[in-house]
Amino acid sequence: MAVPVASTVPVPASIPTVDPGGPSPAAASASSASAPAWAIPTLRDVYRARRVIDRFLVPTPLLTPSALAERLGCEVHVKCENLQPTGAFKVRGGLYLLSQLSPEERARGVVTASTGNHGQSVAFAARAFGTRAVVFVPEDANPNKVAAMRRLGAEVVFAGADFDASRVAAEEDAAARGAYFIHSANEPRLIAGVATYTVEILEAIPDLEVLIVPVGGGSGLSGACIAGKAINPALRVIGVQATGAPAVYESWRRRELLTLERADTFAEGVATRVAFELPAQILWPRVDDIRLVSDAEMRRAILTLLETTGLLAEGAGAAPLAAAYQMREELEGRKIGVVLSGGNLTLDGLRRGLAEERPW
Repeated sequence: MAVPVASTVPVPASIPTVDPGGPSPAAASASSASAPAWAIPTLRDVYRARRVIDRFLVPTPLLTPSALAERLGCEVHVKCENLQPTGAFKVRGGLYLLSQLSPEERARGVVTASTGNHGQSVAFAARAFGTRAVVFVPEDANPNKVAAMRRLGAEVVFAGADFDASRVAAEEDAAARGAYFIHSANEPRLIAGVATYTVEILEAIPDLEVLIVPVGGGSGLSGACIAGKAINPALRVIGVQATGAPAVYESWRRRELLTLERADTFAEGVATRVAFELPAQILWPRVDDIRLVSDAEMRRAILTLLETTGLLAEGAGAAPLAAAYQMREELEGRKIGVVLSGGNLTLDGLRRGLAEERPW
């Protein structure tokens, strides 16, 4: 099926980029090809981030449910990032980034855009470091995530029909007020921070063979590739996107940055229309595969996780298990990890899953 593409940006060997907080990625792609590239985080950066994060967070559990092993025919390890204080892995990146801003940058405040989990991470970290945070969200943002951001002290601004429209509004607002704009993907320190969950996984399971990670903007998968491949070069790292929002998948497949006309999925954590430059620099030479899963497959994975582990996953958090089930024949007998990246599912979302689908 053809994917509706709004625009493409052919990418040379060195992808044109701009410094975080500067012009929008679209503007950067259309401007000088000599624009400086971001420094790709290294494993050393990840360990440095871990030292900061360990002051605020404890490692999340890694479960090995026998019921999942029976259904998939392989040894399955579930990394429970849904048990973070914000209900999602993103808090790791927010804490490390805010720790690295200068006092002057913190004093000016931070602005970001989010469908929810990234915004919560920035709000959580801004409160920890005494910084003002403004989060732009889509007009139909998850109300639970919006309420959580406000409880954490962030100002929430509704703008645009989807994440990418909110992002443009947030960039403009940050420029107008002189605040630091936090891009959810084109930010090396965020990626170094979220990569710490991969370190935790491989410390617990050094001989892990496959790691499956959901993909929205690409920070989590980028971090998994950087840390995972550095620690264990034989590790296969696989990303998962929604069939209705395959911007990163299509960009990786075509080797050009794409902007899609729409993102059609209930899973807001992976509902991104735009592929970003820094994740592309990291993923294209490193990721082993990217799979697509449907909304129905993600809903079945939500119910399967609930039935077999007692854990609640949101759509993006269930996507890796959906991909593992899709791939179960090739994964048979192997030792795999799936990242349950977040559990911020509304009751309405859970009711719909119960009404429409069944566990495997």
